Order: sequence, then C-alpha cells, then structure tokens
Amino acid sequence: MALFALITWQVAADGPLVRLDERVGGSLFERGPAPVTQLLSDLGGMPVALPVLGCAIAYALWRGARRLPVYAALTMAAVPALVIPLKVATARQGPLTEAVNYYPSGHTATAAVAYGASALLLLAVPRPAWLRAWLPPAAAVLLTAATGVGLVLHGYHWPLDVLASWCLGPVLLAPLWWAGRRSTGERRSTDGRRSTGG
Repeated sequence: MALFALITWQVAADGPLVRLDERVGGSLFERGPAPVTQLLSDLGGMPVALPVLGCAIAYALWRGARRLPVYAALTMAAVPALVIPLKVATARQGPLTEAVNYYPSGHTATAAVAYGASALLLLAVPRPAWLRAWLPPAAAVLLTAATGVGLVLHGYHWPLDVLASWCLGPVLLAPLWWAGRRSTGERRSTDGRRSTGG
C-alpha cells in the first residue's frame, strides 16, 4: 500500500518518478508483435476477465459456498468504484494519445481482481484432485502480469499505471482472502467433527 501511495503522489505531483517512468515507457512502447501484445492487453478487459470470475462464482455456488461468491462479486464491483475517481483526480495523459485519465490502469486492476478472486474462490471450496492448490494463484499471477506487460508494450499505459494497479490488487483482495481462509477453516472443522462422530 505504501508503494501505491508513493506512486500516486508522484503522478499527482508530476514528480521525478513520472519523468523516469515516461523515459522507460517510451523505450518499451510498440515492442513485440502487435497482435500478441493486444491479446495480452485484452486479458484485462471486462469481456474476458468477468466471464472467468463468473465461472468461478458459479462453481463456488455449485460446491455449496454462499457468502464467498457474493464477497467476490463485491470485490470486483470495488474496482471501478476506486479506480475511476483516481483516474479523474490524477488526470494523467496516456502514452500515445492526448486523452487523460490513464492512472491507474483499469485493465490491470480488473485482471488482478477478477483472476485473483477466481483463484481464492477455487481454493476455498472442495476441488478436483488434479487441481493442485498452487495452480489457481499461479494462473492468476501469470494472467495479471501478462495483462500489464501487454498494456505497456502495446503503448496503452505507462509502466507506473500498471505497477500501481499491481499494488492495488492485493489490497482489494485481502478481505476476500481472509474470508476464504476462515471459510476453509470452518469447513475442515466441520469435516473433522463428522469423521469423529462428534
């Protein structure tokens, strides 16, 4: 959270980190095949990320979870509620356009929360034996990182826009993580009582 606050302050004050960011970003834009970087960028779009979260919510409901899917949906709803006012307040200009409101990256925040919440839901409910516990979080991190890289390489966002949203994701997901751990603990406790006939 401290890093996010530092970056936001620098963006709002047009500080030295912003000038460094623009130099670094300028050297990265339009690197790599455009169709690939566009595809990676699209991973953070609502048409891609929301259906993934929707499937995870449906699976969690099917496996008997009731509160966690609601918390996951509320966590996703918090993204525009937080990101849009920040975009308006900082009014940062985009890399290859004169348009403003590019900080922080909404696509990166959407990817972080949608894929992160999906992973947390899958970890909190009974899952198939082949779905190892490390797979959902690894996939969430990989998809979120790929989104950010694609956005920078394609020239949609400055690196700090993406980094800020990477910092914001865990903060938004922390309450869901806590609720998921509590739910998992309660389920194990109930299963233990059943197995001992208690």
